[in-house]
Amino acid sequence: MSEPPETAPATVPFATTLLVRDECLCLHAQRAARALARRFDEALRPAGLTSGQFSLMMSLNRPEPPTMGSVAALLAMDRTTLTAALKPLERRGLVTITPDPNDRRSRRLALTETGSATLAAAVPIWTRTHRAIEARLEGSDPERLRQDLRALS
Repeated sequence: MSEPPETAPATVPFATTLLVRDECLCLHAQRAARALARRFDEALRPAGLTSGQFSLMMSLNRPEPPTMGSVAALLAMDRTTLTAALKPLERRGLVTITPDPNDRRSRRLALTETGSATLAAAVPIWTRTHRAIEARLEGSDPERLRQDLRALS
């Protein structure tokens, strides 16, 4: 049996690279998300939280403990990623993971008293940081940006 003839490797023109760099919504959203996360991570450090942990804990701040599935959906995470994100918070005594009394296969997530206090301490930091970021969007409409981002998710 003979080998297939070798083909030249496919190449992408540099003009395409520039087009993606300048116009790709995914690339721009990823870059903005990383920059925002770094800014919030730095701001929230005194509260002992990262931006992701703050968002996760805020998603648990409800009258009734939510299920893992509902939190994963809200945060656009798969359950495996959510489980990994919960472990350090659970080890620090900030959240609890308990079986759902109505469905033992399901898990309910809740803030502990310490978790609630940590979240409460972080909210003023988040508020100040959020205001400062929105102020940098001078001439833009932050509410329109939120609507557009929600439309994509």
